[in-house]
Amino acid sequence: MTIRRLTLPLLVILALAGCANGSADSAEPAGAPAPASAVPSSAVPTEEPSAGKPTETGSKTLSGTITAGVEPNCLLLDDHLLIFDDAALKSVAKDGASVTVTGRAAQGMMTTCQQGTPFVVSSIRAN
Repeated sequence: MTIRRLTLPLLVILALAGCANGSADSAEPAGAPAPASAVPSSAVPTEEPSAGKPTETGSKTLSGTITAGVEPNCLLLDDHLLIFDDAALKSVAKDGASVTVTGRAAQGMMTTCQQGTPFVVSSIRAN
């Protein structure tokens, strides 16, 4: 008899706790997006320009001596990690070479190199 008296309140508490994550009259599973008509316009998220994308700055020119990074195939110029989209440009870049490069910093770009601010090279010239 005591077990039955405790079971009913316990079931009510568990049922209420289960409903705390969503409305009881909703037929959609928890976490499912609400229909567009049910979402107020102020609650619709907007994507910021830099969300998930590297922050790019204007064109910049750097000069100095290229050094090898701690990871294979990583080349640094000062505190910039040189990124080459063009294989012909990369062929000029060698460890110890004195160069002038033009390009743009791309902070936030994902790389396998563990140092330097990514710098996408658009031109390179040996000094």
